Amino acid sequence: MSNLSFPRPRQSEVGERLRAEVREFLDDFDFRGDPHTASVFGGFDPEFSEALGARGWIGMGFPQRYGGGGYGLVERYVVLEELLAARAPITAHSVADRQSGQLLLRFGNERQREEILPRIAAGKSYFCIGMSEPDSGSDLASVRTRATKVDGGWLVSGAKIWTTNAHRSHYMILLCRTSPATQERHAGLSQFLVDMKTPGIVCKPIVNIAGVHDFNEVHLQNAFLPDEALIGVEGEGWKQVTSELAFERSGPERFLSHLGLLEEFVHVLKRQPSAEGAKALGRLVAHLATLRRMSRSVATMISDGQDAALHAALVKDLGTCFEQEIPEILRLALQTEPDPNASDAYRAALAHVVLNAPSSTIRGGTKEVLRSIVAKGLGLR
Repeated sequence: MSNLSFPRPRQSEVGERLRAEVREFLDDFDFRGDPHTASVFGGFDPEFSEALGARGWIGMGFPQRYGGGGYGLVERYVVLEELLAARAPITAHSVADRQSGQLLLRFGNERQREEILPRIAAGKSYFCIGMSEPDSGSDLASVRTRATKVDGGWLVSGAKIWTTNAHRSHYMILLCRTSPATQERHAGLSQFLVDMKTPGIVCKPIVNIAGVHDFNEVHLQNAFLPDEALIGVEGEGWKQVTSELAFERSGPERFLSHLGLLEEFVHVLKRQPSAEGAKALGRLVAHLATLRRMSRSVATMISDGQDAALHAALVKDLGTCFEQEIPEILRLALQTEPDPNASDAYRAALAHVVLNAPSSTIRGGTKEVLRSIVAKGLGLR
């Protein structure tokens, strides 16, 4: 079995100064009155995204010539923690900031970097991720969406599913097959930068159990992509995707997206102290502290150029379990009936998180796929 360790996270004086600046900035906002901010990044707000961009808190790791701040991943992590803790509405730009921009920076061509990265950093360009497909789930190696080479570009046909915010994103990072499948399942895959206004792209909404339209099914019907839309090297999409997923799976949004409910629980516990409530809170906070330590360790590893795919998959799986345990543990601790229409902030937030928690396993990979990655990485299969 391979040794698996999480190195000590790096401390950053610059990051801690940024933490104070972000808290001062957030003093002008109050996102806690809306129970919908108790789950999943607080909402889609282009105006707030642009305000963050103006402060230099999006694309922080981009070089300054692309509109970034030239910060490290550790500093970006600090800013994101504060935004999540305040329930700030960062959904609009989060995918672009977290992984799409990083992917273009690492594998994109110079034209893609010059055109796209400054707009991401300004909070004006939003991305969705075209990976999962109908009947394939998170098994990316079974991708059937195909790009066929034609004069001057590629014709793409296929479908993607569970594509978050595809209906309001400017671009998609699309994974598709560019050569026939072989015994090497991960060969022949490529990534493309897709303008969502491209003719032949149709978004069909998937409304979740909470009545919210975030997910989509995206159909591509002979959509033409020019040659310059290819990201990186044809056929090396799998290598690029695994690098991208390390950013997606290990961040604080994988265990802080229901922090608002915990906060409302603490307010109730102050008014109605109980041993059962204190026990539940202690258990969840202990798990939260451990996950934060592991997540910051992965950020340090990625920042140092290390391969953190195995560690990121483990953090994502544990984070998913944690986020799905929160509403169950709290609901039993206080014997509270969740009600999305309740005037009581805790009951309304509890209802919102109960309805949204199942989707935690879809975002960033299912438990089954993540555990398969971990088992393989540990030499158990």
